[in-house]
Amino acid sequence: MDDELITAVVIDDHPAIVSGIEAWCAAATPEVRVVDSGPTVAVAWLDPGSQADVIVLDLQLGAPTPAYGDLRRLVDAGRQVVVYTMRDDKDTALTCLDIGASSYLTKAEGPAHLVAAIHAAARHLPYTPPSMARAIGVDTRPDRPRLSAREVDVLVNWFACESKDMVAEKLGLSVRTVNSYIDRVRIKYANAGRAAPTKAGLVARAIQDGLVRLEDL
Repeated sequence: MDDELITAVVIDDHPAIVSGIEAWCAAATPEVRVVDSGPTVAVAWLDPGSQADVIVLDLQLGAPTPAYGDLRRLVDAGRQVVVYTMRDDKDTALTCLDIGASSYLTKAEGPAHLVAAIHAAARHLPYTPPSMARAIGVDTRPDRPRLSAREVDVLVNWFACESKDMVAEKLGLSVRTVNSYIDRVRIKYANAGRAAPTKAGLVARAIQDGLVRLEDL
């Protein structure tokens, strides 16, 4: 990804929504260039969309059920996906975060939050818009893995830093050791049935489990 230019592909079957997103992205600082758009996920797999830094995905693509399968395939391929949808229920939001979406927004949240989520996703950083915060805040599932004090320390510092190199320097560890701690945390959450393959997913888990507060991020 270029330091100045972020690219995105928009998957939505409403042309007016796509036009709005394109306009917001063009006016953003730094600019987000929408390289392709379309009503199906095919645009994310074909050039130029296959090279986009971020995918903006509507969950309702002409089907009666959310496009969880498409989201999972994109995440499994290592893509950064911002879900942008009309659905505002917590179960849908939590499912998308569980699958590995970088962020979850409702279409009522407008351009400022969407652009911020795209900027964050392009840099593999967390962003917590209001809808995502509400979903996380009411998640009462009891399956919390037991983390060591050091695992928590590494995790919280990683959330506050832009890179694992910065975490390593701050804590006096090697980058390899930082990666090892983070991988262990991911494994513990996966074994608890709460997989968190992305940084945003781990942020959600940490907030749910009281390790960090929203206002600290």
